[in-house]
Amino acid sequence: MRKIITIYIILLTISLLSPALPVMAQKSPQTDTKEEEKIPLYNGTSIGVDVFGIGNKLFGGDFLSSEVSIDVNLKNRFFPVVEIGYGTTDATEDTYNIHYKSSAPYARIGLNYNTMAKKKSDSFLYAGIRYGFSKFKYDVQAPPLYDPIWKGEVPFGYDGVKSSAHWIELLVGIKVKIIKNFQMGWTLRYKARLSAKESLNTTPWYIPGYGSNKSGNFGATYNLIYKLPF
Repeated sequence: MRKIITIYIILLTISLLSPALPVMAQKSPQTDTKEEEKIPLYNGTSIGVDVFGIGNKLFGGDFLSSEVSIDVNLKNRFFPVVEIGYGTTDATEDTYNIHYKSSAPYARIGLNYNTMAKKKSDSFLYAGIRYGFSKFKYDVQAPPLYDPIWKGEVPFGYDGVKSSAHWIELLVGIKVKIIKNFQMGWTLRYKARLSAKESLNTTPWYIPGYGSNKSGNFGATYNLIYKLPF
């Protein structure tokens, strides 16, 4: 998994640096500074709604999520962003007949970098990073366990187990202007778990906003976006 993250970081770094290389080769630092000053610091705020998490459940997935994102355009290059959502699952694992139920809010904070900032367009390709966290409870039930010592069955079921998780996400995405202040866009994300709290008897199977409780996950979002007038 470390090798995958290393490769991803290298590709992300190249994507961030490559648009700047031709400009650096053709123009002096003084010219770049003058052009940068022509772009205002604040260029608006956008609000987006993700519909991919809802569609995932409708097409047979185990998880349902919905989220709202807010980003601020600084210099048309940097976009600080906050994503707040709610994730839920109510599923039964087929092999061992384990039933798991959980629902809770989650949040992410991070930054997007516009790789096409010089074009001053509302449609562009970007790369980004997120820090995500969630505090949640879950219920888990499974068939009784057999006790070889006492020769009997021991019930297995826990309700309201408290847990929390933290993770990071690396992503690439596209925003496309539709009409006037409306945009749509998607992101592809690699998620790396930092920590997930376990209880004495159980481990969370699902983490709201992250997905399956694995060391790494891939995810996606599809957003409908409105740019607030300013």
